[in-house]
Formats: sequence, structure tokens, C-alpha cells
Amino acid sequence: MGKDLQAILPDGSSFEFWERECHYGRTLYVDGGNPCASDENDGSAEKPFKTINRAAGEAGPGTRVRIHAGVYRECVRPAQGGTGPEQMVSYEAFGDGAVILKASEQVTDFTRSTGWRLPAGTDASGLRIWAHRLDPDMFRGYNPFCSVNILHDRLFIEYDKTDMTPYLNRRGCVFCDGKPLKQVALYNQMAKEAGTYWVEHNGQTVHFRLENDADPAEHLIELTVREQCFAPEVPFLSFIRVKGLICEQAATGAPVPQRGAISAFRGHHWVIEDCEVNWTGGVAIDVGNECWHHEMIPGQLIGYSVIRRCRIRDAGVCGIAGLFAERMLIEDNLIEGTGWQRMELSWEAGAIKLHNSVNGLFRRNIFKNTLRADHLWLDCGNENNRITGNLFLHGIQQREAIFIECTRDGVNLIDNNLFWDIEGRFDSSRIPAEPGSSGWYKLRENDVVNGYAVYGEGTDRLHISHNLIGKCRYGGYYAKPVSFRMGFGDRGGTSRRAKIFNNIFYECGEAAITFPTADNTAEGNLYLNNPGGYLRVMYPEPENCLNLPAWREFYGFDRTGQNGWMELEVSADDGKLTVNESRTEPQGLPRQLERLQLLRKPEEIATVEPDPLVNCDFRGNPHGAGKVLPGPFMVLQGEIDIH
Repeated sequence: MGKDLQAILPDGSSFEFWERECHYGRTLYVDGGNPCASDENDGSAEKPFKTINRAAGEAGPGTRVRIHAGVYRECVRPAQGGTGPEQMVSYEAFGDGAVILKASEQVTDFTRSTGWRLPAGTDASGLRIWAHRLDPDMFRGYNPFCSVNILHDRLFIEYDKTDMTPYLNRRGCVFCDGKPLKQVALYNQMAKEAGTYWVEHNGQTVHFRLENDADPAEHLIELTVREQCFAPEVPFLSFIRVKGLICEQAATGAPVPQRGAISAFRGHHWVIEDCEVNWTGGVAIDVGNECWHHEMIPGQLIGYSVIRRCRIRDAGVCGIAGLFAERMLIEDNLIEGTGWQRMELSWEAGAIKLHNSVNGLFRRNIFKNTLRADHLWLDCGNENNRITGNLFLHGIQQREAIFIECTRDGVNLIDNNLFWDIEGRFDSSRIPAEPGSSGWYKLRENDVVNGYAVYGEGTDRLHISHNLIGKCRYGGYYAKPVSFRMGFGDRGGTSRRAKIFNNIFYECGEAAITFPTADNTAEGNLYLNNPGGYLRVMYPEPENCLNLPAWREFYGFDRTGQNGWMELEVSADDGKLTVNESRTEPQGLPRQLERLQLLRKPEEIATVEPDPLVNCDFRGNPHGAGKVLPGPFMVLQGEIDIH
């Protein structure tokens, strides 16, 4: 087997894969749907346990728990971890159907809701609002209908900038046929909108109205009653595998602390693979130190875990969270619909959000439809990470797809990814009107519009190579210094010495590249269908807004860069990128268009010298000894498979 070129980190070392073939001396079986199953059994194949927790209380190093298909309404609490890669504790689906862990309970007892005022003039003749009195025995010490979403650390909330409604909503959710109803703040708001619910002040009764004023007796109604689906009760259990389980409807709150539906609870060397996590209130999976208020333990290992081939859908705030998580391998996952709670100003919102990530490998993941949150956010002190072969698709009201924050040491590499359709998150009414020629002679642009593929904030030495970046509301790369965010003996971040090599920038709304200063490098990039002034240097003021010929002349950038006018389209559903000649003509004076030397056909694109740090393409195929095309693909015309 050849060398894994996607696993080479920026410093030239290979990612340290620690997994080994595991030797299981004991296997326990769980079969909740078997009439002969009982927690009084011995857990053998012939006499399986009924609950997963019964097996979890007994499973030690070198034990495999095999779980038959069924719905298990319990939070699994492993009592022990493993002792090393060859003596793990494994919890895995048997393979005879879906194993679903639900943090909810089905309810069937409903009455018509009465005694509450509706808005004046409401026609209540066809209005059907129902009530359910919660059974205290379902909650066992945790009632999410009594708790609000926001947890104990509220230090970073800027109350004047955000709508606090989602933070102060109750954590408990009402699900109808697997989909959540919308929570409203007042009872009478249910009269205005179907598919909603309201919680009484004491968290003991919920009132709800279904779509089309349906009868709940004809639907599956579930209420979240547990915070998590799979989580140890004590921290630091390590070497645990979770394989093939489906976790749903966990009533997790907004981080921090980071508490997921699946939680490593500060343990290290977990493998979470082939799992699904659906509809969590806050975090889907946590793999770090949970909270920065914990004491720092000398020599503590944090992270060193694998999240592979998972499907994470509709996480309320964050899909994967990891505080101080090092040597993480996050590969081949689908993460979509993150951010439905709209709590981005808690500063923990992202499909993946890690702090202080060191020697991490993030590859071949698909990010889709992330709402008002980042696809990937590496927050502070990140070193020697590689982000490669990923699809970052359709960021809804998204400020940036990748956010690398306050990172001052080492190099982080973003290569061979496809970024497409970053909408931006801003108030369009604040964009100043510039009628006629009033905007021609301004000294600086407004700071309202955003929507970036990669945003570096106080981050030095960021390396961005061989990516395809298209349809970003503002632009492909934007960076700014952060001078005064520093601890004892620390320094501010300069956002200098970025290297932007051999990328394709397509239809960036304002600028393909915005450097804060000239102390950065751009080379070998291909610019397609971009507006005027799409290459920018902000300081010293006034900023310079340039085209490719001026970019070369005044800064020496992109000596091998190219301009073009073509048509690119990405179909996320079909997994296809198409590259064709454009059906439209570029607008401009003939002499100016001639100076730009626009390439019009895909076959006219010239090859460039590959980035020395990147020796493979989007799929991990080696570049070889010669030149390569800009962007992540070996071929750049016609229809290209991106899945």
C-alpha cells in the first residue's frame, strides 16, 4: 500500500495513527426486542441483556458489546474504559438493523388545552391546542423543560448584539413524527402559527399545536427527557469505541461546557465511527476537555480521538466540539443542518469547533447547509493542522466557511478543498447607498459585507493551496490582525506570511483575496469571473483594489497567476462539478479586456508549479514530478465527480 499523502502534516511528519486490531476476550449481547432478553440474564448470545446500560455496567477492557436492532430509550453510561489500542471497550451495532438511542420518551396522554387567553379576534373554531402533563418519573434528576438553553458560562455573550430568545428558550423539545415543533415564548403565539409548543413556567406542562391542527393521537409524539445518549458519568474514561449507533433528540444545552449527545467526557483515544446523531439541542459530539474552568492537569491527554464516517444532522449549535483536543482525526463525515438554534453569538457555533487544535487531520468531510455558524472553526493556538479533501457547501447566512482564530505559532494547511456558496451574515440595510459617482473616491470600503471561504483573525503563516473557492458573498480569503488579544508573555496576531498558492477563485462578490498588509504571498492562482478590484491590500491606508496585472506590478504577486471567464457549477445533490465555456461575455472596454488576457476555454488553463507542502490532489492521488493545474483536481473541464 502506498504512502497516505493526505496524512502528511504541514511540518512534513505523518499523522500518528494509533489504532490497532483489537482483541476481545469477551462479548456481551443486548437485544431489547427479544422477548427472552432480560437484565437478569448473563449477556450471552442465547441470553442477551435487555438494556445497553446493563452491559455498560459490566464491560471492561477487551470487551465488545454487540447491540441488536431496536429503539433504546436510555442514556448509555460506560463504567470502564479500555487500557490501550488493543484492549478497548467497544459498543457496536450487531448489524441486523438500526440501533437507535433516543433521549426522548413517547407520550400518548393528551387533553385539550383550556383556560388560556388567545389574541383578540382569534377565530378559535378550527384551532386545536393540546396539553400534556409531564410525568416526573420520566426525568430522573434532569428536566430539560425546567432549564433554559444557555449553560453556566455566559461571559462571552454580547447581549446588545443578539436576540436572546433562543438562549432563554427551554431545552426540552416536542417532536412530532421525528421532527421538532417550534418553541414560542407565549401561549397566545400558538394561535398565530401551527407546529409550535409552549412550556408552562414550572416546566411541568407543555402545550402544543400540530401542523394542520392535527390530532396527536394519530402521530408519534416524543418529548426530550435526557441530556445525552451515550456519555460516561465519570470523566477520563478512554479507549472506547462507539460504532454504528444512531443517537437522537438529546436535550443538550448551548456550550460551554461542551456536552454532546455522544460524549467522551474528557477521555482520550475514543473511536466514534459509522454513527448518526440527529436533532440535538446544543452539541452532537464532544471530544475535548469540556470546559476551560476545569483545573489543568499536568500531562493530561486531551483528544487523540477518531470521528469517522458519521452523519451528524441538525445539531442546534455545534456538531463536533473539542476544547484543547490534540491529534484529532476527523474524516469522511457528513455534517449538515448545524445551527438551527441561531445561537452564533455564544461563540461556539460550528459544524466543527475545536480550541487549541495541534497535529489534527480533517479530511474528506462534507459540510452542508450550516446556518449562521462556521463549517469549521479552529479557535486559538492551532498548530500543524491539515484540512484537506473536504466539501464546504452552502453556508446559510454564514460569515465564513473556515475560521482560524488567534493562531500565532506554526503553520496550518488548507488544501484541496471545494468551497461553494457562502452567503454571508450581515444586515443588508446597513450597506451605504452610493448613488452615481459618490463611491468612486472613498478611501476605504465599508465593513458591513462578509461571507468568506477562509477568514484568518490574528492568524500568522496560514497556508491555503490548491482549493476551489466559488460564490462567496465577499471573498475567498480575508484576514485582519488582532493586536490586543494576548495572555501573559503572549503577543498579538499579525495575520502575516499567509501563502495563497494555486487556488481557483470563482465569482467572489467583492474580492478574491484581501490581505491586511503586503507581508503575504500569492502565486499560481486562477481568477475566474471576479469583479473589478478583486485583489486587495488593506494597509497602509488607503487600501489598494487591484486586478491581476496591477497585483503583479505593484506587489510582485501571482507571477504565474491567470485570469479567465468560464462557467462553473456545483450540484451538491449529484456530487458533480461542471466546468464549461461561459455562455455570457465579460463586460468591459475592449482594450481593458485585452490587458486582462482572459482565458475562455478550460483547456487553455496553464499548469503551475505545485505547492511544496501539497503533493496530492483532492482524492489523494500524487501530483508527480511535473506541473499541475491550479485547484484541487487533475482535470478541469467537463463534469467532475466531487463525492
